[in-house]
Amino acid sequence: MLALEQHLPGVSRLALGCMGLGGGWDDSPVNAAQQQQAANAIDAALDNGINLFDHADIYTRGKAEQVFGRYLAQAPAKRTQMFLQTKCAIRFADEYAPGRYDFSPEHIIASVEQSLRRLNTDYIDVLLLHRPDPLMQPEHVAAAFEQLTAQGKVHHFGVSNMGWAQMQLLQSALARPLLVNQLQMSLADINWLEESVLVGMPEGGQRHFGYGTVEYCQQQGVQVQSWGSLAKGVFSGAPPQNAQHAATAQLVAQLSEHYSCSAEAIVLAWLLRHPSTIQPVIGTIQPARIAACTEACGITLSREHWYQLYISSRGTALP
Repeated sequence: MLALEQHLPGVSRLALGCMGLGGGWDDSPVNAAQQQQAANAIDAALDNGINLFDHADIYTRGKAEQVFGRYLAQAPAKRTQMFLQTKCAIRFADEYAPGRYDFSPEHIIASVEQSLRRLNTDYIDVLLLHRPDPLMQPEHVAAAFEQLTAQGKVHHFGVSNMGWAQMQLLQSALARPLLVNQLQMSLADINWLEESVLVGMPEGGQRHFGYGTVEYCQQQGVQVQSWGSLAKGVFSGAPPQNAQHAATAQLVAQLSEHYSCSAEAIVLAWLLRHPSTIQPVIGTIQPARIAACTEACGITLSREHWYQLYISSRGTALP
C-alpha cells in the first residue's frame, strides 16, 4: 500500500504531472487547442486508472491550473473521481525582488486562494511547499496550515525537494503529519540512491544533507514521490544524451521485450521496485504514452534486472 493511500483511500500508484498543460511559460492566453490537449490528457489519465493530478501555482504561470479548472467547469462530476495536489512557495523575479522562495503565511494562503480559483474547486487534497525556503519559520508555516485546514481549503500537506532535517524541523511545529516529499528521482537521476549505497566511500563524492532522506520518509510513513520520473524519455524513445544513456536505453528495450511491456513501464517499474513505495509523477501529456506508463503497475522487476538497470545507469560496477 502507498503511504499516501492511508489518508487518500483509492489514490493511484502513479500521478499525472500537469506542468505541460496550458501552453508556454508566458502571459499569452490559453487557446482552444491547448484546452483540448489538457482535456485529452486528463481523460487519458482517468481512463487508465490515474486519479492523482500534480500541479504547482507556477506551472506555465498559472495556466496549467487554469485549463484544469476549465475542464472541471465542463465536467464537475469528475472532481469526485480525482485527487488534486498543488504546490506553492516559488516566486518569480519581479520589480521588487529576484526569484525567491517564500514560506510566509501570507504568501502560502494567497497562493492557495489563487490555486482554488484557477482549479475551480473548493479544496485541495494535498498542498506541497515547492522548494526549501532558508528563511522558513516553522511556527509561521504551521499557522498558515492550521488556517487552511480549519477553512476546509486544504486537507493534507507535504513538501517537495526537502532533506530529512528540514522536514523534521518543520514537522516539529505541525499538529498533523507531512504526508509527501517529492524528490528528483529516475533511472537517470540516481543521486538519492548513490548516497545510500556509497556510504563513507570516496566514490560517493561530496555528501550533503539529502543523505538519508528517502530512509527517513520510509520510516516516518511519508509518501516519496518522484519528479522527472521518465528522465525526459531518454530511455524510452527520445534521443540519448550520451553513450551511457544509449546503453541503458538498449537494456530497457531488451527488458521491455522480456516483460512484454512498454519501455516507459520498465523505467517506472525500476522506481516502483524500491521498498520506499515511490509514487512516480509522470510528466507526459500524450494519451498513448500515459497508457504506456500505466503498464508499470503490473510489473515487478527481478532483483537481478533492477541491479542491471542501476549499474548501467551509473556506468560502472558497484564497489
